[in-house]
Amino acid sequence: MYRDHARVSLGFAGEKVHAGAHICQIYSDYEECVESLLRFTLSGLQAGERITCFSEKIDEGKLGIFLSGENIAYTDFRKKNHVVLAGTGEVYLQDGRFDPDRMLDRLSAYYRESVEMGFPAARVIGEMIPEVQSVPGGDRLLEYESRVSMLLRDHPVTAVCQYDANEFDGATIMDVLKVHPQMIIGGSIIHNPFYIKPEEFLRRS
Repeated sequence: MYRDHARVSLGFAGEKVHAGAHICQIYSDYEECVESLLRFTLSGLQAGERITCFSEKIDEGKLGIFLSGENIAYTDFRKKNHVVLAGTGEVYLQDGRFDPDRMLDRLSAYYRESVEMGFPAARVIGEMIPEVQSVPGGDRLLEYESRVSMLLRDHPVTAVCQYDANEFDGATIMDVLKVHPQMIIGGSIIHNPFYIKPEEFLRRS
């Protein structure tokens, strides 16, 4: 059973967060992104959680090698649908467009499936790719992120959204921060002073 008051470890930050936290990680280094993703996955598996990763920076081979170093057989967990790895493009840009409603439905279904499968908690880490800015529906990215915060209130999946500061301009990064309650800076999780509650943000949009 999910407990939104439970606290979980992200695996790459010292503090724990409440299950269902919506966190933004702005990174500028490839290794930082990959290391966070790998540690996030490892921490979830060690806690018995269900994990989904959306990334263009690692594949099953790299994830499998990393987990084997921690005495975890990736293929065993994959077969049980305990951990899912998919490319960001194929997930976020299906049919060449970005559809927030489809993504939110997918996240909601992931939560329900995880509950039905008996997992104590679930987590998602997703790397947002810059191509989202130039496809149909891409102008709804901030709407999507804001609505994720609302969805997680009743569907407490712990979510980390990764953005590359080298691929998104400063104005976009500032807007992205406005729709995430928490952010990671220097390995520490802080409450985001730029955050605007979803109801207010969507009303302004």
